[in-house]
Amino acid sequence: MLKVENLNVHYGVIHAIEDVSIEVNDGEIVTLIGANGAGKTTILHTITGLKKATSGSVTWDDTNLLAEEPSKIITHGVAHVPEGRHVFVDMTVRENLEMGAYMYGRKDKDKVIERMDHVFERFPRLKERQNQLAGTFSGGEQQMLAVGRALMSDPKIILMDEPSMGLSPLLVQEIFDIIKEVNKQGITVLLVEQNAKMALKVANRAYVLETGKIKLSGDAKELLNNDDVRKAYLGA
Repeated sequence: MLKVENLNVHYGVIHAIEDVSIEVNDGEIVTLIGANGAGKTTILHTITGLKKATSGSVTWDDTNLLAEEPSKIITHGVAHVPEGRHVFVDMTVRENLEMGAYMYGRKDKDKVIERMDHVFERFPRLKERQNQLAGTFSGGEQQMLAVGRALMSDPKIILMDEPSMGLSPLLVQEIFDIIKEVNKQGITVLLVEQNAKMALKVANRAYVLETGKIKLSGDAKELLNNDDVRKAYLGA
């Protein structure tokens, strides 16, 4: 479904992403792991149009995403849960969720209601607090809201950037349970995550990035038991 080929991205003279190629197939959870600064977030930003590529291609369901504006990419079924959550803190939960369905506009209120009901069914806490300001939420609750906002667009694929960052171990487990549940609903997931152990446990396949290059790739469970990966990323 998603195919990134020979992707190159520069920040000025810095070659941040160098000839990266990845594939994400329908129904998979694929994770990108690597140290800070490896280029994981840059890859997601390039896929969703927030960063311009120097060269290469990003194809999604036969659509060239590099030629699309970021505001249009979501209409192709590609949703993004950004690092740091970036919920609208001065808006209510309900208003945040409505922002996730902006592409439907005012003409398709039934679709917005349908998606809202779906999110509330999946996250009862959001329903209970739908009129509460998002800025009063804990980090875990804001992450839940960010995922719910992405689900409002009825996506085929969700790109998740560091969803467990800054959360307690209990909430980390809850977030990964949510990722698995979202995937079970038929949504493909491309996951960037510093918690390599948890990411490899939930993923089907994985890519290991080092300084903007793919160093290893393969079955996630096999990489979980790879000595080099264990030493570098799992503290083993």
